[in-house]
Amino acid sequence: MITNKVLTEYILRVMPDAKVSVTDRTGTMDHLNVRVQSDAFKDKNLLDRHRLIYQALDEPMKDGRIHALELQAETIDGL
Repeated sequence: MITNKVLTEYILRVMPDAKVSVTDRTGTMDHLNVRVQSDAFKDKNLLDRHRLIYQALDEPMKDGRIHALELQAETIDGL
């Protein structure tokens, strides 16, 4: 289990300009829908965008606080 605040802090370490929205999919706070908007995604394909998010969340993924992620990764202007 991970809180929205802690998850957001992990992402902000890698992408300081990120806007993060987290939705708990199951009520257990380990199956999450995460929407990240950041200019760090500019000129990156979808796979590279997801890699950035997974890189940011490496620790809570490895220690089991996050079990499953559904990701949306967009630039600040929505692309």
